[in-house]
Amino acid sequence: MSEYCLAERDGNLLIVTINRPEVMNALHPPANAALSEVWDDFQADPDLWVAVVTGAGDRAFSAGNDLKYQASGGDMSGQPKSGFAGLTARYDLIKPVIAAVNGVAMGGGFEIALACDIIIAAENAVFALPEPRVGLAALAGGVHRLPRAIGTKRAMGMILTGRRVGAIEGQELGFVNEVVGVGQAVEGAKRWAAQILECSPMSVRASKQAVYQGLEHAGVAAAQAAKYDAVVAMAKSEDYIEGPLAFSEKRPPAWKGR
Repeated sequence: MSEYCLAERDGNLLIVTINRPEVMNALHPPANAALSEVWDDFQADPDLWVAVVTGAGDRAFSAGNDLKYQASGGDMSGQPKSGFAGLTARYDLIKPVIAAVNGVAMGGGFEIALACDIIIAAENAVFALPEPRVGLAALAGGVHRLPRAIGTKRAMGMILTGRRVGAIEGQELGFVNEVVGVGQAVEGAKRWAAQILECSPMSVRASKQAVYQGLEHAGVAAAQAAKYDAVVAMAKSEDYIEGPLAFSEKRPPAWKGR
């Protein structure tokens, strides 16, 4: 818990809220550091299996980097190695994270959402990478993740212009999974989280790691031949036995996450 973010446990689910609504949840180094600590705890906690990240209020998920803080001479040291919001450079996180986007997701805010595995957007959500309009570039993963999510030409249409994209167009482009009513982003994300929690957390982690690390290989054959630590852990887990056993006994599985 911090003045800059809130973390709420709900069983095996963690709800993380960026809590700077007075600046549309824009982030400065102290907020990034606080969020990084939250993700450190999530990553290490065996009883937390899925996370949802959202922004306080209904105006913004996050307006990105706090440019006013930076322009006023604020201390820009102390940025965590795990990246913007402590998430955009956290490449070893194999637990799933869902972005519940309410309102504006601009620049670094959009990059936070792109660093998540699933994006649920309220109808009033607006996405953009406007950095070129202020002499910057979306280097917290935006210029790399967006082309991988929606294809190069579609991504360049957003990156080179900095244009704003609404929730419905975001779904049509392919980076939004579901559009929900205004104020319903978190509830929508919780529905998706509930479906993930029905699955073995060991299998979910193995699948996530295999997808992202597999994309580092040029072809499917090389990706399939690669070794993934989370797949090895899955095969050695109690859940690996429990799943088939529960199926044969016609009962819901009792996942252990180990």
